[in-house]
Amino acid sequence: MDIQLGNVSSLWWIWTVAVAIVVMVAALVARRSAVKRFATPNLIARVLPHSGWKRSSLRIACLALALVAMVGALLDVRWGRNWRDVPQKGIEVVFLLDVSRSMLAEDTSPNRLDRAKQQIGDMLDVMEGDRAGLVVFAGRAKQQIPLTSNHHDFKLMLEEVGPHCLDRGGSRLGDAIRVARSCFLEESDDHKAIVIITDGEDHESDPIAAAEDAFASQGIRTFTLGLGSMGQGSRIPVQMASHGRSYLQHNGEEVWSRMNGDILKQVALGGEGAYIPAGTKQVDMGDIYHTYISSVEQTEFESARINSYIPRYPWFVGLALLLLALDTLWMAGMGWPFSRRIQQS
Repeated sequence: MDIQLGNVSSLWWIWTVAVAIVVMVAALVARRSAVKRFATPNLIARVLPHSGWKRSSLRIACLALALVAMVGALLDVRWGRNWRDVPQKGIEVVFLLDVSRSMLAEDTSPNRLDRAKQQIGDMLDVMEGDRAGLVVFAGRAKQQIPLTSNHHDFKLMLEEVGPHCLDRGGSRLGDAIRVARSCFLEESDDHKAIVIITDGEDHESDPIAAAEDAFASQGIRTFTLGLGSMGQGSRIPVQMASHGRSYLQHNGEEVWSRMNGDILKQVALGGEGAYIPAGTKQVDMGDIYHTYISSVEQTEFESARINSYIPRYPWFVGLALLLLALDTLWMAGMGWPFSRRIQQS
């Protein structure tokens, strides 16, 4: 049988069951010892007719099974499959991730590229029902992850992304916007957004015109998030040398990369979106999503057919209540004969 545990963290409660059993057994032994001191063996059967080991052991077993059933309910044990159609509603978001060498600059921790991956992951956590895709770009652009609502797999593939994904250096933001336009699944002119995460460097690819055309022809809104220092900037590490780090050089001088916020602001204005100057600071991507991107009009997607396990916790709760009820009735039944004996005496 295929069984799934919905709340594995509750498994530690089994230790409380073990402790409860030990306490009940110890109490039974102490009670038997006290009874022997109270009366002689021939009188115990008359005074306490229901104090036998067998009855007491059955009570302990009943209570222990009730506790185990409660733990089973907390574990959210599931088995059996249930197919159901779930309507999907949301927007389509294509992330454009800059993987050029300038994104390896370390003015953000651990570097701009890793910070960008963290930000995409944080945004995916609040994008319930939305489809997400990924385009990576440097000297050229390509679709890395097709649009999907499976955000877990998206994050796994995102971890493998880096400068090695493309064989041409540089940063052509306009080309990335044009590639992203072909990634959308729906044909209607709404519910589409492009989110660009970059330091803003561009090598004459006309990204402003690309963003304007994407909105005018397909209703795609463009949002830009700038990473990196706008002041002095940061050097670009290229390898680990034996006596320290080696940094990218041009004509014998080290290259310093700075965030170009002006072009990112113009791209966002051209695409009827918004510009978020993250710089070197940590930003709340969930808040950014709800403030800016979620304002894009949603649409109904095709219904998803979901195969899910059937929760069985009511069975465990019912079993625990039944066992506790039986124990209560048992105790009540044991008490009546004893009370009658006291009254008769």
